[in-house]
Parts: sequence; structure tokens; C-alpha cells
Amino acid sequence: MSKKKTVVVTGAAGFLGSHLSDRLLSEGYKVIGIDNLITGNLRNIEHLAGNSDFDFIKHDVTKFIFLPGKIDLILHFASPASPIDYLQIPIQTLKVSSLGTHNALGLAKEKGSRFLIASTSECYGDPLEHPQKETYWGNVNPIGPRGCYDEAKRFAEAMTMAYHRFHNVDTKIVRIFNTYGPRMRLEDGRVVPAFIGQALQGQPLTVFGDGSQTRSFCYVSDLVDGIYRLSQSDGYHEPVNIGNPAEMTVRQFADRILAFTGSKSVIDFRPLPEDDPKVRQPDITLAKKLLGWSPQVTFDVGIRDTVEYFREFLALQA
Repeated sequence: MSKKKTVVVTGAAGFLGSHLSDRLLSEGYKVIGIDNLITGNLRNIEHLAGNSDFDFIKHDVTKFIFLPGKIDLILHFASPASPIDYLQIPIQTLKVSSLGTHNALGLAKEKGSRFLIASTSECYGDPLEHPQKETYWGNVNPIGPRGCYDEAKRFAEAMTMAYHRFHNVDTKIVRIFNTYGPRMRLEDGRVVPAFIGQALQGQPLTVFGDGSQTRSFCYVSDLVDGIYRLSQSDGYHEPVNIGNPAEMTVRQFADRILAFTGSKSVIDFRPLPEDDPKVRQPDITLAKKLLGWSPQVTFDVGIRDTVEYFREFLALQA
């Protein structure tokens, strides 16, 4: 029997990192998860306790990363990823995508590992192109309140391409669009957990602006499948959009959540935050061609499962 390949997942106790760890374990990898737990939670990986193929290390990847032995793949997913997080901890947000990316790439260079970094649709900023293709350079305010996240991820992409071009590291870049599903944090500021949590608790749903801004929601299992396929692909190193192109307005989304939960909550309109994107929709032509990937989970199925997760979570907190 051949020895299992080893993959490192930074941010392993986060929403996406924990689901990725599950998928990689199911594909026969040995997984080393790293997280400093600033925004991650051990609850997301507690089901992996006792799994001989999963090791967890509490570590801040902005510090040097030392791991013995052979490493075949590194997935760098450590980063705050919600507006509340990167407005409250802007310097840590900048450091994990700069120093953390540098350290993770250094580990990949040392070990001869393939490297995949989680980038974001926020690289497109408040886009002037719709839908957004990978070739679009974006419309980002570098000194605005969201700049610490947007520019951190853009820098991380530049660092990744520099290591590919200068050090010949085998790198991949995934630009992730709005994703939802179980293990999201209830109060992380993103629209899916915010609306579901408010609806289930009978609170007003907070809609910023008039709700006409659009988002495209991808269920987490679809996203993880796209990321896994990209991690296994050969010969392509530039960014790839992974997301669901099915677009809806925030107001439509609020109405759907109210219908799914049966909530009698009202909608509370608030001023639109500075630099909040007006539209967001991925062009996934490249992902279809390169990876044979497209989302499979319908919105109704994904939201039903997510609502049930939060319903159970709130019941446990009561």
C-alpha cells in the first residue's frame, strides 16, 4: 500500500478550511491543519478528533512555519473573511495575507509542494465589469475601510505569482465568490448567517441600502469541489473564479430567507457601507473549461440545510 500524501491546510478550523479538510481526508490525504483560532473555532473540527490522518497545530502563520517530513500540497486559507472581522482586526488581516502567505510559500518552496491560495472576489472591488472575468483588474479603494482585506488578497496573489515565476513553485489561485453553508459563524457580518440568525430569532433583517445590490451564492460543497479540482489540475497558475453565477438582489435574498424560516421578521433598511460592492457575479467559463466544474446544489437545497444547521446551533445555545 502506498504511503498517503500529506496536505497542509492553514485556517483549518475556519468555515472553508474545515470543509476542505473533510474533503481531503475523504480523498485519502493525511491532513495537517493549522489555525491560530482568531476567527476559527475548534468546534468545526471536533469531529476529526481521534482521526489518525488529521493533526491539528495551533499556530499563527505570520510566524515562521516549520514542519518536518514531506508535504505534497499546501492550501493557504488562513484569513479573516467577513466584514466584521477585517474591520475589527485590520492589521492581522493584512499580516496573514502578506507575512502569512510569504511563510506558506516559503514552506512550499522548501518542500517542493504544490501551493493553492484562497483569494477572493473582493479583488474586483466594486466592479465596473459584470459579470466578473478573471482578466478584470478590479475597482478597489486601497485606503477605504475594506482596503485592508481587498488589498491584502491582491498582494497575496502577486506574491504567489512571484514565487511561481521566480522560484518555479507550482501555484494555484482560487478567487472565491460568496459561499454559504454549515459552520459559518452566526454573527460574522456576512449576509447569509446574518439574515438566517435574525429571522430565526425574530429580529429585523438588516438590509443595507435599498437592497438592490446583487450577490451570487455558492453552497460550500460545490465550492470545495471546485477548489479540490483546481488543486489536482496541472499546467495552469493564474486565478480561477469559483462561485455560483445565479445572481439575486439582497432584498430578494431577504424575502427568500423569511419564506424558508417562516419568520415574521420585518426588514430594517440601513445606510450602505462605504465601498460595498453593488454587483457580484462570477464568470465561470474558465472553471468549466479547465476543471469541468459547475455548481450542482440548488439554492433551495443549500439554504434549507444551512437554516437547519443554524436552527440546531441556536437551540444548543438556548
